[in-house]
Amino acid sequence: MGNYRFILSGGGTGGHIYPAIAIANELKKRHPNADFLFVGAEDRMEMEKVPLAGYEIIGLQISGFQRKLTFKNLSFPFKVFKSLRRAGKIIAEFKPDVVIGTGGFASGPVLRVASGRGIPCVLQEQNSYAGVTNKLLKNKVAKICVAYDGMEKFFPADKVIKTGNPVRGNLSEINTDKAQALGFFRLNLRTPTVLILGGSLGARRINRLIEEKLPFFKKYDIQVIWQCGKLYYEEYKKYKSDMVKVEDFVHRMDFAYAAADIIISRAGAGSVSELSIVGKPTIFIPSPTVAEDHQTKNAQALVDENAAVMIREKDLDANFETAFVELFESESKQQELCTNFKRMALPKATEHIVDEIEKLLN
Repeated sequence: MGNYRFILSGGGTGGHIYPAIAIANELKKRHPNADFLFVGAEDRMEMEKVPLAGYEIIGLQISGFQRKLTFKNLSFPFKVFKSLRRAGKIIAEFKPDVVIGTGGFASGPVLRVASGRGIPCVLQEQNSYAGVTNKLLKNKVAKICVAYDGMEKFFPADKVIKTGNPVRGNLSEINTDKAQALGFFRLNLRTPTVLILGGSLGARRINRLIEEKLPFFKKYDIQVIWQCGKLYYEEYKKYKSDMVKVEDFVHRMDFAYAAADIIISRAGAGSVSELSIVGKPTIFIPSPTVAEDHQTKNAQALVDENAAVMIREKDLDANFETAFVELFESESKQQELCTNFKRMALPKATEHIVDEIEKLLN
């Protein structure tokens, strides 16, 4: 067992950070003496989250290219050049055996320099529509681990390996008793439960929807676990009651998933991967503002397999109640979605990704 050295780079959002941490944890489990270094973007959330997971991180002065006309884009080429030089120095000093990129603009300079110096590189693409950085790196890396079929339209077919997306380890073995889970939230065992997930920061449009629909849920005698996000907790905590549990962040997601009969969620890659393992009937409300509208594409891939329901934000006012009632009142529809969703799950994704990384170690 060698004293290997790994650089992991990715960030900007939790969807890029948490897969990198999960991969590092699995590598560390297999190679306890290995050294790890994360490279992210200064002033982004990875600079906080990675140290909390126990790893060292260095920040590059890099930002994404704005898709709209703005003066910020004038500094973009200078930031790229500076980040390439900084990445070169980091790689020369750390001397990694393998470099892993999980998406986000910080990974671009690191993998570009590493691949140019003959260091094996691996990409992990979470979404059904490939990100800009990963598409730019596709010809530079040895392997590209993906979560969806058909990714050959973005990447060289001989490099693509379908592994799935890394998820939190405790979610791949959910066996929590529903009564125990409902007891944790102080909810009624005999009352249907809906879980609302808008991400750790929260989703304004979903929160507005749930606020408007609380009387609707009460009409159908439905209790609610509502993760509104830390940005919105002060605004929505006033709705707490015996039937409505408002949380800024749900720390026991195993209990939340076990308690839920129906889930309403954004369609980020990490959420989709976790929810496929959980296998509960899910209504996805994709964010329309993310890059390349990838959440809509993630959700559409599930709808095409009859594994979930999708409602676009622009259609919520007209369609939400009808779509929800159709699912809520049909046990056969719920079971059909659950079966098809679970069939798409890849619970051993992290292990399979690390298997591919280990093949590159001499």
